[in-house]
This record gives sequence, C-alpha cells and structure tokens, in this order.
Amino acid sequence: ALPAYFLGSIPTAVWVGKIKYGLDIREHGSKNAGATNTFRVLGKKAGRVVLSIDVLKGMTAVLLPYFVLGYDFTAPELTHVQLVASFLAVLGHVFPIFAGFKGGKGVATSLGAVIGLQPLAAVICLAVFLLVFMISHYVSLGSILAALAFALLLWFAFPIQTVALPVFGSLLSAVVIVAHRKNIGRIVEGNENKMNLFKR
Repeated sequence: ALPAYFLGSIPTAVWVGKIKYGLDIREHGSKNAGATNTFRVLGKKAGRVVLSIDVLKGMTAVLLPYFVLGYDFTAPELTHVQLVASFLAVLGHVFPIFAGFKGGKGVATSLGAVIGLQPLAAVICLAVFLLVFMISHYVSLGSILAALAFALLLWFAFPIQTVALPVFGSLLSAVVIVAHRKNIGRIVEGNENKMNLFKR
C-alpha cells in the first residue's frame, strides 16, 4: 500500500511544469495538477508526457504484488492486493505527499489501474469517455461517465470472482466523481471549459 501511494504521489504535471517551463501548473488554467490542465496550459507535448506517466503509475501499481518475493499469491489474494495498491495509487495522485497534497483528479492513474486489472472494461470505458467528450467537448463529463461505467460493468457485465473487485470499482468511481465536484457545478451552470479534440 505504501509504495503504491508514493508511486501515485509523483506529481507529474507539477514537476514537468516547474522543471521544463518554470511554472507551477496549479497556478494556471483550472489550477489542477493533471493531464487536462497540462494540455491547456503547456500544450500537447507536455500533456502527452504527463498523461502517459500518470497512466503508467496506475498500471505499475497493479504490478507491484509481482515484485514481492518469496510469497505465492492465490488468485483472490492477488486481486485483493492489486486492488489495495491501485486505490492507494489513485489516492496518492489526488493527494500527493510530494506536492502538498494538491494533485490531479485521478482519471489517468485510474485508467492505468483499470487497464492492468480489467483490460476489456478499460477499452469500454475509454470508448465511453471519447464518445461523451466528442459530443459535449467536456473532458470532465467524459471522465465522470467513464468512471461510472467502470463500476457498473464490474457489477453487471463481468463474472464476479471476488466481490472486492466491483466494490473497488465503486470506490474508484466515487473518488473520481468527488474530485470533479466543482466541474459538476460548472457543467450545471454552463461555465465548464470545453476542449476540441481535433483543434490544433
């Protein structure tokens, strides 16, 4: 759990902004230390770097149990340890110890964890995100609905080998939604920032 939290706490957007561009991403744009704000403020090149590393944080968290030597996990035990590691990595991204507990919203790191845990669900959730994003141009709305889709898929569309997995999906979905609470308010008020997927 602790290595996963510290892994998730790597504030990619903050460090890329400060080291490469000499600015704190949390003082510009939406003031969020995530990939979306990096795309808006620093451009596509920096945005791709931040997005890729944040996704890798989630994927690596799922692999952490394999680095534990001298212990042979049963299937349910392995899943449970992976779920704990994944959740702590997302929590670390949202509340990073290396950046004053002011991080991103956990979407990219959640995607990485989902890819590692349930690749087919990840593909479906990514399709949901892209569809909603292309129609509404709201990254936040696409992220929220994709997170909800993940929880619903685990409860109703896939065989439940251990109830811990859909429970994890629900908790992960809740973290993403709570992190987007201000965005939800802006969407309701019609003030949320839009992005064009095909705009140069």
